[in-house]
Amino acid sequence: MISLNKVSKVFKDGTKALQQVSLEIEEGEFVYLKGKSGSGKSTLLKTLYGQEKVVSGQIYVADVPVHTTKSKKLHTLRRKIGVVFQDFQLLSYLTVFENIAYVLEVTGVPKEEISDKVIHALDVVGLKHKIFEYPKQCSGGEQQRIAIARAIVHEPVILLADEPTGNLDPANAYQILKLLHKINQTGTTVVMATHDQSLVDKMPSRVIEMESGILTKDRSKSHTMLLLSSRMGEQYVL
Repeated sequence: MISLNKVSKVFKDGTKALQQVSLEIEEGEFVYLKGKSGSGKSTLLKTLYGQEKVVSGQIYVADVPVHTTKSKKLHTLRRKIGVVFQDFQLLSYLTVFENIAYVLEVTGVPKEEISDKVIHALDVVGLKHKIFEYPKQCSGGEQQRIAIARAIVHEPVILLADEPTGNLDPANAYQILKLLHKINQTGTTVVMATHDQSLVDKMPSRVIEMESGILTKDRSKSHTMLLLSSRMGEQYVL
């Protein structure tokens, strides 16, 4: 489903955001991408849908070679991916319905199908009763759930969540986490970037840890692997 082979990303100021990252994520997995601010989590997620271009290595997402696909041709891949951000990114002048419907409108979904799809997405996140309200009339937790509804309304096979609980209190953060696991249980592959170990502990799953653009740990529920990257990009499992 997601495959990275020796992927590196260097910004113009010389910052090595990703260093020889190799990674495989299978269809239907739930993966926490854990690390401190600046560890490379967000950059890695952005490379998966082509917002950030890598300087070397290969990336395949849903069989699409992202590393060689030009930006203007990535629209097909992006229809297979839902993305959730820390800051919600809802349009304040649109209703909840309109915020979610907009995603379908710009991708050419027939008007007669839009309403049913929006209502279904809101039902999944438990907010059908908010359909005609505006973002400012909703709490922070509700706004993030609306953002999740927007991300899944086109039924993506992969959901990428970049610190989706970062602006929420612990109770709301846990509710968002449960919702993402619920979506994962329908078959959607979920990759969630987070720095919050307490959330990871509440609902354990595979955890990939990053530091300074390097994958340092990859542990499932049953075991832990330490990945040491050499200068040549070779990786050893201890």
